[in-house]
Amino acid sequence: MPVPNKAATVRSKQGSNAQSQKPHGAKATKAASKKKDEEDGVEQGKGWDDWSHGKTLIKPADQLELTEAELKEEFTRVLTANNPHAPQNIVRYSFKERSYKPISGVDQMAVHCVLEGNLLHQDSDEARRQMAKQGLPEEKAAVDPETEPDEDKPETPATVGEDGGEVEEAGEEDRPDSVASKTGKKEQKVTNQFNFSERASQTLNNPLRERSCQTQPPPRCNFSATANQWEIYDAYVEELQKQEKNKEKLKATPSKKDDKSKKKMMLMETQSDDITKVAKAAKILERMVNQNTFDDIAQDFKYFEDASDEIRELVGTLLPLWKFQYDKAKRLSVTALCWNKKYQDMFAVGMGSYDFSKQGHGMLIFYSLKNSIFPEYIYPTNSGVMCLDIHEQLSYLVAVGFYDGCVAIYNLKNEGLQPIYKSTAKAGKHTDPVWQVRWQNDDMDNNHNFYSVSSDGRVVSWTLVKNELVFTDIIKLSLEGAVSEGPEGVQQPSMACGTSFDFHRHIDYLFLVGTEEGKIHKCSKTYSSQFLETYDAHNMPVDAVKWNHFHPKVFISCSFDWTVKIWDHTINTPMFTFDLNAAVGDVAWSPYSSTVFAAVTTDGKVHVFDLHINKYEAICQQQVAKKKTKLTHIEFNPVHPIIIVGDDRGHITCLKLSPNLRKKPKEKRGQELPKGPEVEVAKMEKLLSLLREPEPSSV
Repeated sequence: MPVPNKAATVRSKQGSNAQSQKPHGAKATKAASKKKDEEDGVEQGKGWDDWSHGKTLIKPADQLELTEAELKEEFTRVLTANNPHAPQNIVRYSFKERSYKPISGVDQMAVHCVLEGNLLHQDSDEARRQMAKQGLPEEKAAVDPETEPDEDKPETPATVGEDGGEVEEAGEEDRPDSVASKTGKKEQKVTNQFNFSERASQTLNNPLRERSCQTQPPPRCNFSATANQWEIYDAYVEELQKQEKNKEKLKATPSKKDDKSKKKMMLMETQSDDITKVAKAAKILERMVNQNTFDDIAQDFKYFEDASDEIRELVGTLLPLWKFQYDKAKRLSVTALCWNKKYQDMFAVGMGSYDFSKQGHGMLIFYSLKNSIFPEYIYPTNSGVMCLDIHEQLSYLVAVGFYDGCVAIYNLKNEGLQPIYKSTAKAGKHTDPVWQVRWQNDDMDNNHNFYSVSSDGRVVSWTLVKNELVFTDIIKLSLEGAVSEGPEGVQQPSMACGTSFDFHRHIDYLFLVGTEEGKIHKCSKTYSSQFLETYDAHNMPVDAVKWNHFHPKVFISCSFDWTVKIWDHTINTPMFTFDLNAAVGDVAWSPYSSTVFAAVTTDGKVHVFDLHINKYEAICQQQVAKKKTKLTHIEFNPVHPIIIVGDDRGHITCLKLSPNLRKKPKEKRGQELPKGPEVEVAKMEKLLSLLREPEPSSV
């Protein structure tokens, strides 16, 4: 390298200069040392004088001149085992992702020389067989070729031990399978064995197993038969005979016994069908596929919270989640919604039509949040479904009211599509559409019963007794007041049309009835001669009237006259009135707060109110559907912070409430806020106390 040469050159020049500047005293010292060597008899070589003088190194003409900084600079070279000629763009087809993917692992080994040897160990079985075939002498086979040049060396005698025996060299043992042991001669130690292998190469590597070879192969069996012309002919004859027998059975007149046998045959066929065997597994698989497809929606339902609510304290939003629709119910409107109290992910939908001129068939559909693509249960009906209610304890019993005035009970456990109970004209069927049904507590004989209200002015109690529905008229609505059946010849007053009703949460006998004339009547189950109270509520039909879940005195009502009103049943005038600028289809109280309620309007908007935050306007007013689409019903989930909204096109939209819409009072440090229904009652009572007139103080 040029660097040390330059350094050496510099040193040599310095040495020569130093030598040229030596004084005469140095020469005298050198002469004295030379004389001393001669006296000691030391002879010096011929080139001693030339070597002792300083030498000047010759610098090449083309040597590079480097500065001190360049000389100190270090250059690092990293050697790797990667092959620079190995291809880096190999791709393979991925069946999982359905595309070509580059391979990350590339073989970097480069083979420069491969030499296959044919040497065998002399003690191996193959070596013995070859020596036996070639007939080699045993002495030559026992002698190692490396020891042949040392024949003239004297053999070292064996050392004698203390007991007089000969001690062999360490490591030399007689092997019973060696050639020397068979010949009776002593075997010499082999110093260089050609079959040497490292310990790492002796490790057994388990073979890789693919997924295809991990599964057990399907069972197989050999089948052999001869297909002759007469065997084929016999098979065709048997098939023709079966077809003729089936035709004769169809022509024969069916009897009750035949019907029973046919039903048994049908059951046997359905049980033996392969599709029914995998129906449950296919249903679970369908849910899994749909949950993977709509995984982002499921994550939003579980974890998403609108962070913007922290900035805007008095306003909330609704996050759209799933949208449910059934192709065969596109032309029908959503006329009823009801959550299942036991299975909180399931809800029932009633499909029908509010238009008198477009009446036809209807549908009862059950959806689950786990599968938004297809309903869990489908029950087609001959008349449009107007209302429904799911039993709180027995969640498989569903009461349904129809447009033709019938009421029916469906049992989800039964395999058939027909209801287990249905009212008839003989059994007190309503003569006008049934607008609402509601389950009540069992009677004294533990029979299930529910109530219904219809446009014919009757509020009827239905009791499930064995195989029939037994009806009892609770009250008959009239324009002037409730009238019981009078004697013959007495003119009955004109009947009022009931459109909605609701039963009190705590007082069992108390209930409210909304009418088509816009009035709300407070009635009693045990006192049917007249109304307990009448409220002049609205100017148009009352679409919904519902008691508050917490406060025992408060109820809410809505109407097509664009208003939503909140009442105290002890006062004839409304406590709150809200104008929503469009016909109100439905209203619902929230199950988690006494001051939160939501309403839907025919212009496609959802309005959410919280009286504790704002007593004058909605804290959320959001467009959910197109303006031409009318929203018909709304329901809060009993557990999760979501609502479902139905429209007149058969669609059901699931929406999640932002944190501001379910806001709870903040806890102060060191203080625990009381929890429970008493807190909600107190919160509503505080609002009502501001609106009630102060009682006159006694002087």
